[in-house]
Amino acid sequence: MLATVTLIAGLLGAMPASAEDAELERLRTDWAQLRQYRDENQRLPPPSAARPRIVFLGDSLTQGWDLTGLGLDEVELVNRGISGQTTPQMLIRFRQDVVSLKPAVVHILAGTNDLAGNTGPTTLEAIEANLSSMVEIARANHIRVVLSSVLPALDYPWRPGLEPAPRIVALNDWIRAYARQRKLVYADYYPALVDSRGGFRTEMADDGVHPNAAGYAAMSPIARQAVKRALAAH
Repeated sequence: MLATVTLIAGLLGAMPASAEDAELERLRTDWAQLRQYRDENQRLPPPSAARPRIVFLGDSLTQGWDLTGLGLDEVELVNRGISGQTTPQMLIRFRQDVVSLKPAVVHILAGTNDLAGNTGPTTLEAIEANLSSMVEIARANHIRVVLSSVLPALDYPWRPGLEPAPRIVALNDWIRAYARQRKLVYADYYPALVDSRGGFRTEMADDGVHPNAAGYAAMSPIARQAVKRALAAH
């Protein structure tokens, strides 16, 4: 509890007072940020059988991704990324922001903010359990799953000193094996983005964590092929 309080205090410390008050209120009343897409979800029409819906679930790495660049005009792409989110938050909103939208496929890119401790200390086992739970909910609702590798990072600018690179490798090893075991499509972005030290290639991320235009350009063909494979799966 102390570690979580300290983390929240640190995150709030850089905010102006009005923003700090708003963030404290959000943490108290809407920890998983269910309000973020609630109204937009309700305005979405039912998906078309002729144009399958694909939901991209994730954090800022997804939220900042212009999905029109994937070149998947034959499907409906829905972005449900929320900056800063961790897998327990995504698990809470999975039914609202994925299942209720009745997609054919969900693309899950998650885990780096867990390793950064955004919602407090965690373990690889806890992250794996949350990812497994999302997969199980998706499959129970006949939604095909694209499970993504965690993107490389040597450090997190908002929480320096954690040295996440080895844990990212370990988590990706588990995700790859789990995807193979459960016959999921695995979207492996990591090799296209990583440098010799286990961090993000400097030309593909301006801050070492978030892809820039070049980074997303490297990811897009991988995502496109992964979505097509998931749609073709029986």
